[in-house]
Amino acid sequence: MKRCHYILFTTMFMCTCDLFAGNTGAVSSESVSHISKLLCIAPVGALLGLLFAYVFFRNMVKEDEGSETMREIAKHVRDGAQAYLRSQFRVVAVVMSVLFVVLCGLAYFGLQNPMVPFAFLTGALFSGLCGYLGMQTATMASSRTAQGASISLNKGLQIAFRSGAVMGLVVVGFGLLNLWGWYVFLDRVVYTDAHMTNGWLIFVTAGFNPELKLIEMTTTMLGYGIGASLQALFARVGGGIFTKAADVGADLVGKVEANIPEDDPRNPATIADNVGDNVGDVAGMGADLYESYCGSILATSALGAALPISSKLYGVDAVVAPMVVAGIGIILSILGIYMVRCKEDASMKILLKALDLGTWMSTALIILVLFIFVHCNLLPWGIFGAIVAGLLCGVIIGWSTGYYTSDEYEPTQGIAAQAKTGAATTIIDGIAVGMMSAWIPVVTIVTGIMCAYGFNGGFQTPALGLYGIAFAAVGMLSTLGITLATDAYGPIADNAGGNAEMSGLPAIVRERTDALDMLGNTTAAMGKGFAIGSAALTALALLATYVLCVESWTEKLGTTPVDFSTLTIMNPLLICGLFIGGMLAFVFCALTMKAVGRAAGAMVTEVRRQFKENPGILEYKAKPDYARCVEISTIAAQKEMIFPSFLAILVPIITGLIFGIPGVLGMLAGGLVTGFSLACMLNNSGGAWDNAKKFVEKGNLGGKGSSVHKACVVGDTVGDPFKDTSGPSLNILLKLMSMVCIIFAPVVVKFSPIVQKLLHIAQ
Repeated sequence: MKRCHYILFTTMFMCTCDLFAGNTGAVSSESVSHISKLLCIAPVGALLGLLFAYVFFRNMVKEDEGSETMREIAKHVRDGAQAYLRSQFRVVAVVMSVLFVVLCGLAYFGLQNPMVPFAFLTGALFSGLCGYLGMQTATMASSRTAQGASISLNKGLQIAFRSGAVMGLVVVGFGLLNLWGWYVFLDRVVYTDAHMTNGWLIFVTAGFNPELKLIEMTTTMLGYGIGASLQALFARVGGGIFTKAADVGADLVGKVEANIPEDDPRNPATIADNVGDNVGDVAGMGADLYESYCGSILATSALGAALPISSKLYGVDAVVAPMVVAGIGIILSILGIYMVRCKEDASMKILLKALDLGTWMSTALIILVLFIFVHCNLLPWGIFGAIVAGLLCGVIIGWSTGYYTSDEYEPTQGIAAQAKTGAATTIIDGIAVGMMSAWIPVVTIVTGIMCAYGFNGGFQTPALGLYGIAFAAVGMLSTLGITLATDAYGPIADNAGGNAEMSGLPAIVRERTDALDMLGNTTAAMGKGFAIGSAALTALALLATYVLCVESWTEKLGTTPVDFSTLTIMNPLLICGLFIGGMLAFVFCALTMKAVGRAAGAMVTEVRRQFKENPGILEYKAKPDYARCVEISTIAAQKEMIFPSFLAILVPIITGLIFGIPGVLGMLAGGLVTGFSLACMLNNSGGAWDNAKKFVEKGNLGGKGSSVHKACVVGDTVGDPFKDTSGPSLNILLKLMSMVCIIFAPVVVKFSPIVQKLLHIAQ
């Protein structure tokens, strides 16, 4: 470990020396940036992230796994999670293969760059790989966290959090390394002078304008983003259906009907519930934020390629700047991870502050480093302001989510108090809290957008303002390594509590794991809030990128240029698109919720059947059939995730063909506005219901087994698909629609005039 610390600090010192040696005093305050000279920071930061992920993983493996019973339970969960992911990957592989063929067809007919299908495959592959690695780590860490909690609260926190850091660092490490690799490959191999006129890659560069090299490269790299987005959507929807079907079945039959504790080994759905935490909240969240991270960098690079030469940051510097900032963010996230620790008698607030300390430290350090960049003329003040705006947006949204979902504050305590009059009032108050909670994220994002746009000169040059908004998304996600660690920590702590309960560990251990678990509920909700905020900024940047792609393909295909002056609120095609985008968010949520409802119904029926046909289960005389419950959730998830996922692909294409470019822009805007607010509401309602239940279980308002507790359990089950299926999936829907529109832009540009003429709606 000391050697790793030495490597980290040596790398930072060398980068700082290179920064000052190469730039300080060499240029005036009016000169342009040369940040491309520091592009090496991107791969160095990515590799350091992967190195420390490996270090944290190895340290976790060395920890005591506990008793034989604890090991056996952890193995059941691990085997179930691996079985589910294998099943999911088989389905996803078929879908990806079909889309790969479609993209190859577009390339064959000159409607897409031939490199896009391969970028698409790599994006899907590494998105799935990051989810798998994070899940594998989480399933191995649960019993070790429980055993660590038997020693001290701090020990349990350290194991759980640094195991979650494996997911965070794997996501940012692989994400940035792949984007840097694609950039270098396209720059040094594909779009070189030799291949402009001859060579084996002539089919890629035929008809290529060397003056548009950077635009061609960055729009090609967006194919990577659609692969990552689609894989993330399958992981989120499928994992969310799996975990909530098991969770609802376990709670309704176990807690409410059989009156047995949560994670009781007599409950047949317990193992499936713990498996679901890993495939949904770890693998799903990892894939989700992987595509957000990559999407924000890709969109910023694409917009940077089109910046006017008069700006201080343009050309190669504008394209690689987000990669450099992301590399710095990885290094500083590693430092923040080492700041997280707590004392034995820590309260919920102190535990939350322990995690916040690491995040705040990373945020403060990256602001300091980027201030030095500004001083050295590597970044303009406008970009610095945009990045700070993005970082502060992330912090504020995370804080507001914590306020509305933590049991330390009035909103969640108010929901618990409403449970005194039954489940109905609990549900009503939970929905109201979720609706009310949307105002802070919305106002924060609006303020962040205006600040980022204005700081970078958007009111004088709109292209610069849009680039500033995109960089705000990069800023928000620059410390994703530690932010995702706090999120992945949650399901690890939850599984540790389940392991402690099923293994019959002493009450003090369960108390400690409950404290860690409740903190995990809050950090998971904060992580989802952070994901929603980053999705909004990234989707807006991708919308601007779509306009750039339309202009590029219009020129390539020789079609009639789009009259962007017609893109007004009075254009009926744009208004129709707005309605379609807003509707799609609700239909998508309805489909995923109904899927959870059907799967949960099957789970409830199965648990009841086992209790009825084998009464010895409740008397500890017989073991329940855990495998059957895992199988039910797996089959339901694979079956139910297909249609909602295809909806995100087909609706944008159909909308574009019928309503043209105005319809697409309206659809993306409508989906963004509606989806953002709806996702905030679903996330925070679900998190508040969950912690209201935990608040009662701590002994308040009658404690476990009381009528208040049972009402809170019902509220929690209603909130399960809110916060773990539909809400998080909306984040990906917003970005995936934008990616689909970008990749299929040439199809819309070429064929929408023909379709509109046939339908007599051409303008």
